[in-house]
Amino acid sequence: MSLLAEDTDVADLGLRWKPGFSTLGPAFLTHLRPTPLPDPYWVGHSESVARELGLPPDWRQSATTLAALTGSLPVAGTQPFATVYSGHQFGVWAGQLGDGRAIMLGETDGGLEVQFKGAGRTPYSRGGDGRAVLRSSIREFLCSEAMHGLGIPTTRALCVTGSDARVFREEPESAAVVTRVAPSFIRFGHFEHFAANQREDELRALADYVIDRYYPACRTTERFNGNAYAAFLEAVSERTAALLARWQAVGFCHGVMNTDNMSILGLTIDYGPFQFLDGFDPRHICNHSDTQGRYAFNQQPNVAYWNLFCLAQALLPRIGDQEVAVAALESYKTVFPNQFEARMREKLGLADAAESDRALIEGVLKLLAAGKVDYTIFWRRLSHCMADGNAEPVRDLFLDRAGFDAWLLSFSERHAQGARAEAAATMLKFNPKFVLRNHLGQQAIESAAQKDFSGVATLLTLLETPFEEHPGADAYAGFPPDWASTIEISCSS
Repeated sequence: MSLLAEDTDVADLGLRWKPGFSTLGPAFLTHLRPTPLPDPYWVGHSESVARELGLPPDWRQSATTLAALTGSLPVAGTQPFATVYSGHQFGVWAGQLGDGRAIMLGETDGGLEVQFKGAGRTPYSRGGDGRAVLRSSIREFLCSEAMHGLGIPTTRALCVTGSDARVFREEPESAAVVTRVAPSFIRFGHFEHFAANQREDELRALADYVIDRYYPACRTTERFNGNAYAAFLEAVSERTAALLARWQAVGFCHGVMNTDNMSILGLTIDYGPFQFLDGFDPRHICNHSDTQGRYAFNQQPNVAYWNLFCLAQALLPRIGDQEVAVAALESYKTVFPNQFEARMREKLGLADAAESDRALIEGVLKLLAAGKVDYTIFWRRLSHCMADGNAEPVRDLFLDRAGFDAWLLSFSERHAQGARAEAAATMLKFNPKFVLRNHLGQQAIESAAQKDFSGVATLLTLLETPFEEHPGADAYAGFPPDWASTIEISCSS
């Protein structure tokens, strides 16, 4: 029987729902309702996600919709639940974790799961309050949509709703709820949970569910002598490798790549202490809680592989052979560098590959690191240099002018036989003008704390189409102020 069967006051969002993940049964989840928040209000919303879900054009006009998306009113047709998983955090086995502040509404007929983050305690909250604060909710909302605008696989965010209810972190803060959307929120940690507890029936049920839903080609492949579970591991490895290549190319630091924060679909998931690089520093640590630098920018590809190895260990009872499991991970070592070079060639406007490209890529990254040159601004100025032939704006970014001039000569020679206009168009398509820098997010958060949400809306507009020029918005594409380097983002964010 539906949990909502006895409710007469429910919100109908105009969506049709199907069981989805909940068909796996009670070993995987706990049904519960979100905890209401008083007097909710809109903070930000994405019409793009609303259209993808199939919400009606006037979806935000209803007070019942606002209440429903804050967890204060049941949604018709849903049976909300939280899922259990385990995982490694900062390289250490943390045991059982789970959706401590996330509650799934369910899956729409369109195949998208809808989840509330910050909607109250669950059985997996481990002593926490199950709430999210306004600052972290705004950051997650904006970065989810920013990553989508950049063409990077990601979970999405429909909206943020706020409340003046107090939540205590380092200090009292306003509560908020993010409505998140994805084809699936299943993580590596879901598999680790059942493997660690030697619950092989549940492990098999989960693996079969994921393969049949999201990786059906693994059932018919000849890879690994038809071992669907090994083929599944290989497919996840390759998706993860492609994702990490995009992160590294755009200068994105996730900040907390625990196994429970790794998507089985190769999506960017769980936006906590993230950061887009300002000055290029390969060893940059964006998470103030990461005192050992485990998740430094240049460590992310290796950490992803380590996490995949943990997934392989969890799947070993299904794969049946350790050598086969290790072999299923091998493609990561070729897919990542190949994908990274492909993404960097796009940034360089190169339509084809040449043996000299690796030296060209490594050379410019060394120059950027030596001078801690602003990463996003460099690539955008280089794109305009290709378009108009004026190298001075990009040259001015470097103290080592001679070093840059030598690299620029090699770059120009690589393009000598190509069409500069076409190369410039490619570069402008793959080198964004706008990214969600920490100081921009902080400014929007500070305004939102005063109930001024215009900064959130402005950033969303720019970040949805980050490769466009957006005349009049150059201030959002400039160098970060000096105080930006003092912003501390931790796991509590």
